[in-house]
Amino acid sequence: MQKYLFRDILLVNEGKIQASDVLVKGERIEKIAASINEKGNVTEINGEGKYLLPGAIDDQVHFREPGLTHKADIHSESRAAVAGGTTTFMEMPNTIPNALTRELLEQKYAIAKANSLANYSFFMGVSNDNADEALRINEAKNDICGLKIFMGSSTGNMLVDNHSTLNRIFSESELLIATHCEDERIIKRNYELRKNEKNNLEASDHPIIRDEEACFESSLVAVQFAKKYNSRLHILHISAEKELQLFGNMLPLKDKRITSEVCVHHLHFTADDYEKQGYHIKCNPAIKAAYNKEALWEALNDDRLDVIATDHAPHLLSEKTGPYEHAHSGLPLVQHSVSLMLYYHSLGKITLEKIVQKMSHAVADCFQIKDRGYIREGYYADLVMADLQKPATVTRENILYKCGWSPLEGFHFPSSIESTMVSGNLVYEKGALIESHRGQRITFNR
Repeated sequence: MQKYLFRDILLVNEGKIQASDVLVKGERIEKIAASINEKGNVTEINGEGKYLLPGAIDDQVHFREPGLTHKADIHSESRAAVAGGTTTFMEMPNTIPNALTRELLEQKYAIAKANSLANYSFFMGVSNDNADEALRINEAKNDICGLKIFMGSSTGNMLVDNHSTLNRIFSESELLIATHCEDERIIKRNYELRKNEKNNLEASDHPIIRDEEACFESSLVAVQFAKKYNSRLHILHISAEKELQLFGNMLPLKDKRITSEVCVHHLHFTADDYEKQGYHIKCNPAIKAAYNKEALWEALNDDRLDVIATDHAPHLLSEKTGPYEHAHSGLPLVQHSVSLMLYYHSLGKITLEKIVQKMSHAVADCFQIKDRGYIREGYYADLVMADLQKPATVTRENILYKCGWSPLEGFHFPSSIESTMVSGNLVYEKGALIESHRGQRITFNR
């Protein structure tokens, strides 16, 4: 059985930073102590001056398989994930075909079992006409991360705007319900108004069309349904200051029935960046005016926002060009999310402890993930070693996304990911991927 011993490393876990040794035996963390003497065949890793974090858990990615594998696939994007310190992902159902049946969902699990370097789970999709099938997932609530409802436009037959369907899902689901909240009627109205004002729309028109009101009104509907039925609701990618009034910070996370997520691009870019980035940063919900970004940072640090994720959504560069209606929405981000948050730590915007809370602990707690998300004895060894003194630059050559580009290309990070361990196996070390092991299907305590 393989054993690893991290020596003299700064452990960032459960609100504390402390020097520790960490022994990994097989898939799990065997021991955490100030000093560990382990006999026998053990691989020692010198952690002096470096930080050990629980692997990030990204609760919202689009890895495009099946059906859109010219953009990405589970193998390529999981490689990018582990290289960036993300050890577990939860993938969305708007692939082709849409994951609207248990059979189609299990086909995605089979692909991940064969090809994913990271741990994985997949959301069951909801449409206006698959409520019976979607609710069958109640029988597998310890094996599936949750249901996904697009309360706004999406790929294929996945816009859910039928209130009888929403009533049924919110009243009967025993699983977490994750929602994409944008009001389709407001978006269509704004599009027509903007199109009448100027014939050739640009990337900078996107936050005017998909505005704060569209986000707020849809999120409000989701919150009203959840409160009516005491449902477990998780609203994805909050992007507008106005939405934040829907969330409180008074309850501990374990007692919240309604939780929220913010994505790294909404914490990093603003509408001012359309001038330089153009359609490269077109995404749904839109990146908005700068005051929204500042409000999101404040809400993240005071715990109105619970989770940091990416909504990693790769497209080919040829698909990110105008005109407005042609340019696809979505950004590739999973390789650089942890490094981006470490950059903001260097600016004093967020502590290391808060990064770990929002990218690991809180995700595990929100979804009730079994034995992951923390550095604890007996937990799976999903670990990331970061060097905060070793800078790194995003270049076309070191981007691992299948689409081959990043909106962060040329960005200089003050730190780097030294190594990543998934379920006790080193999968990334000093710039090299180690592909001899595969990640695991995560399970849940529900």
